[in-house]
Amino acid sequence: MATRTHSALIQVRLDESVKREADALFADLGLDTPTAIRIFLNQAIRHEGMPFEVAKPRPNAETLNGMKILPERYGSFRELRDEAELRAEEADEI
Repeated sequence: MATRTHSALIQVRLDESVKREADALFADLGLDTPTAIRIFLNQAIRHEGMPFEVAKPRPNAETLNGMKILPERYGSFRELRDEAELRAEEADEI
């Protein structure tokens, strides 16, 4: 005689575009979204935590150096933005 497992329902509200993109991604992988979610939950159980790193973004050394230069070179964010827009226009003209 087969054992019957009980199922539970999980409902999640999210942005429609996130759902569309996730559905498309999983379809490309040959999965539907509920199956992908079941895989994620099983992996979390196996790892006894998130099955991937969850951390605040850490800028690399190049970005950190750039962040140090900005206050020295520009008096405000507006100055930086104006120069960036000017350089973008110049690049478009080439």
